[in-house]
Amino acid sequence: MTTASVANPFAAGWDLHDVLARMRRESPVVEVTLPTGATAWLVTRYDDAQRALSDPRFSKAVMPAGGVNYRALVPESVERALNRHMLATDPPDHTRLRRLVAGPFAPRRVAAMRPWIEQIAERLLDGVSGAVEVDLLDAYAAPLPIQVICELLGIPVEDQTTFRGWVNAILAGPMNVAEWPPAVMALLDYIRGLLVAKRQDPGDDLLSALITARDEGDRLTDDELTSMVYLLLIAGHETTTNLIANGMLLLLSEPARWERVVAEPELLPGVVEECLRYEGPVQTATFRTTLEPVELGGHLIPAGATVLVSLSSANRDADRFPDPDRLVLDRPATPNLAFGHGIHYCLGAPLARLEGQVAFAALARRFPGMRLAVPLDQLSWRPSVLIRGLAALPVTLNGTRQP
Repeated sequence: MTTASVANPFAAGWDLHDVLARMRRESPVVEVTLPTGATAWLVTRYDDAQRALSDPRFSKAVMPAGGVNYRALVPESVERALNRHMLATDPPDHTRLRRLVAGPFAPRRVAAMRPWIEQIAERLLDGVSGAVEVDLLDAYAAPLPIQVICELLGIPVEDQTTFRGWVNAILAGPMNVAEWPPAVMALLDYIRGLLVAKRQDPGDDLLSALITARDEGDRLTDDELTSMVYLLLIAGHETTTNLIANGMLLLLSEPARWERVVAEPELLPGVVEECLRYEGPVQTATFRTTLEPVELGGHLIPAGATVLVSLSSANRDADRFPDPDRLVLDRPATPNLAFGHGIHYCLGAPLARLEGQVAFAALARRFPGMRLAVPLDQLSWRPSVLIRGLAALPVTLNGTRQP
């Protein structure tokens, strides 16, 4: 397979998994062209992906010199203010930053959040209960995790609509370079305003705790503080939004699946895991840069190269998952890479899984007759190198599926 034959595979839409399957078979580690015109090495097989995600020679702190570094599109002071978080650093800085925010995301503390996440879900469904047809993405899948992260951070929930548009533009990244700088600048201004307000009126929330850690000399700099809030705002809701929406698409695309979930809610933990594997919310892990030449999958990746790990492809690898292109609601538990691997494994994974279980359970209770409102071929995927998310998900709450 030549590089040209896989130019910009991220624009494949519904055909993404077919493109990735061909790459796994023919050229599992291959240089691809990104929408910016820059190139990156794409890793598509499970074992290679797992290795790349845990090998310290693949750095998160070092940005490539080529055009893929779209952080260079904003002033250096802005870049520093937004990219000194744990996902953009290597140890020892990564270790220190992750420790500062790990507490609230520990599995036991996350489990205790279930009652108020259930309350949020019920309030949102109360708001649409009189409707016949709704966009489930806009009415439920997006606002649920946004409200959760707003409560956790201590951010006014009424601001959610404001920053959601910025987040979408930022996550499109290289797919829409023109909108990236103004969205980044706007979100940074918003974060700085939040921090000013919290310093004046601190509360019992994670944002106030982070400010206190900075002000009490725990070596959290101003840039690290704004970067951490930036990361938590984006990662804290976007992945879960797509988990819920993608999962409901999978369950509703064959009504028998949804009927089984309604009848057997005890399956939900495994259902969430299978949805994460089959159509996960993050299609590629964030950019890494090789610190030296690295042999991977029979290919020598040069030093200073940009590397992208395809989580979507790794999770459909037949060497890891039997019959990988079939959604199996009661598939035996096998760890997948939907939330990454190694030291950068998603800190919020337990919370995202819990929100997915709560979201599906509430919908099954309230709207057991839910169906897709449009044929599958009328749904579209948002353009992004990193995110696998729908543009909309129209459903009828108690109706029949459209032909």
